[in-house]
Amino acid sequence: MKYRAKRYSTFLLSAILIIIPAGGCKISYSFSGASIPAQVKTISIQYFLNRASLVQPGLSQYLSEALIDKCKAQTNLGMVSGAGDVSFEGEITDYSTVPLTVSADATAAMNRFTISVRVRFKNSIDPTLSYEQTFSRYKDYDSNLDLSQVEAGLSKEIVDLLVEDIFNQAFVNW
Repeated sequence: MKYRAKRYSTFLLSAILIIIPAGGCKISYSFSGASIPAQVKTISIQYFLNRASLVQPGLSQYLSEALIDKCKAQTNLGMVSGAGDVSFEGEITDYSTVPLTVSADATAAMNRFTISVRVRFKNSIDPTLSYEQTFSRYKDYDSNLDLSQVEAGLSKEIVDLLVEDIFNQAFVNW
């Protein structure tokens, strides 16, 4: 019995010695893979304006809300309306569809639907992590379909991909 108690106390002491130094780390981790410095407590996300040549009503709001939802779900940062410790702002710069491939009869067989977003991410705690970058994603669709038939579904898919890219660039250190 003494051997088991001694072994348990050695294990317990080892575990404590490993855990105590880890308490001084400056980065917090989440299951999303995000690594956010512990000093960062607040986030602000400004409304993304639609500056594309073709403006889709509601896209700005949908993109902004999708990014807010992603940040609320994947971080424990407090959302603020003013300047947060980290902040996002930007605009939709492209919303377009173009013919992709041409069939034998010289008509488009596939079309490519693209959405691009310019993002400015500011990290006031560690400015070296700030960035300004354009993110672009697309989906191809059959040219026999009118854009209005597939637009809502494709827009949602593309915005989800864009939000993932924007979030990962800001918070996931690869």
